[in-house]
Amino acid sequence: MAKKAVASLQTGSKRLSKAIKMVKSPKTGAYTFVEAIMDPSKVNDFLAKK
Repeated sequence: MAKKAVASLQTGSKRLSKAIKMVKSPKTGAYTFVEAIMDPSKVNDFLAKK
């Protein structure tokens, strides 16, 4: 029964992508990771931003 519930939730979901980018801190010089979940068409714009 649990499998049916999971399958029914996935049929109406929108396709999304998770993008992870490394960003260097200007103060310490350490790298941090920025994660975002978005539409696949917006991934390149997210990665191009600084």
